[in-house]
Amino acid sequence: MASFGMLLPELPGYLDRMGAHHLIGWIVALFTVGAFLSRFVSGRMADAAGRRPVMLFGTAVTALAGFAYIGVARLENMAMAVTGFLVVRLLHGLSTGFRPTGTSAFLTDMVPAHKRGEALGYLGVAGNAGMALGPALGSWLAVDFGYDAMFMASSVLGIAAYGMTVFLPESLSHARKVSWSDLNVFRGGSVERAAWPSSLFLLPVALAFGVFLTVTPDLVEGLGFKYKGSFNTVVVAASIFARLIAGKASDRYGRVELLMVGAVMLSVGMTLFFNATNVPMLLAAGVIYGLSIGINMPAIFAWTVDLAPAGRAATSLSTMLMALEVGIGVGAYVSGTWYAMDSQVLLSLYGGCALLGLAGFAFLIFWQRLHKKGRFVS
Repeated sequence: MASFGMLLPELPGYLDRMGAHHLIGWIVALFTVGAFLSRFVSGRMADAAGRRPVMLFGTAVTALAGFAYIGVARLENMAMAVTGFLVVRLLHGLSTGFRPTGTSAFLTDMVPAHKRGEALGYLGVAGNAGMALGPALGSWLAVDFGYDAMFMASSVLGIAAYGMTVFLPESLSHARKVSWSDLNVFRGGSVERAAWPSSLFLLPVALAFGVFLTVTPDLVEGLGFKYKGSFNTVVVAASIFARLIAGKASDRYGRVELLMVGAVMLSVGMTLFFNATNVPMLLAAGVIYGLSIGINMPAIFAWTVDLAPAGRAATSLSTMLMALEVGIGVGAYVSGTWYAMDSQVLLSLYGGCALLGLAGFAFLIFWQRLHKKGRFVS
């Protein structure tokens, strides 16, 4: 998580230096397209061939990506360099398409169902710790040592993660060798219909996250942050704090109940971003938004596994994560393209995200009523 997160705050400036600021929306969008497409394979592969090969492949992509960014930057033709950069962003998305799916399924194999939310919350703490340290490290390296140093560090962290993953055991009892048939998405079984409630709720949450990732570096810089990644650290630190509590709370009080709280906090945080005119307001917005992430994500993961039929946990997770990629990609592309055409819309984008939080809350109310009437059985 640190490996890929450390690049996010500085990539808009990197693309601007290449003379392609108008393509800012593609930075996150292409990454999520790569992740989305790979999830048609990663979930079914994890349920059939095991969690470990899926985790190893995703981590290998992470380890190679930083070197690839350095390589395309060396192209003499600037148009080819920009194209190469965008291709690498697309392929880099495979890391997120494979690694989280395998890791989450691996963890759910290892813990009892009544502690599922708590365990996934702790997994999120580990990931968020990487996301807290990564952006700050990446911004420091990019500003003081240059972009190549940042990309190199990203690959080094990926290599370290791969080395640790090699020693993990396989948790799927009936795992077999990976076969070419695992890559044939036309055979069916790549999407799990039972995951539709968690996937549908995740969509507006992810749309808001895509907007946040794309335009917040410019908002942060405009309000006086030299190291843009340091603001990400504030958001992620708040998320870590929430995850330490929220996962266990979802085991006790229910997934949907926790998600309602998270949806409201998302709306409040984005409203504060919309009104931010100084650093204290910006920090307050970041903390509340970070808390919403920390509440929502472990509950969504646990709810998805709760809904999954036997033997389909990884496929259900990959289906839910497809909604994440669609939301982030669309949010990033639309906000980045709109912002590139008219910089005055920056704060208005956050206002739209506040409405997305309310839309998520409304869906949960609808689903609860549907569930109580017996029209849907989890």
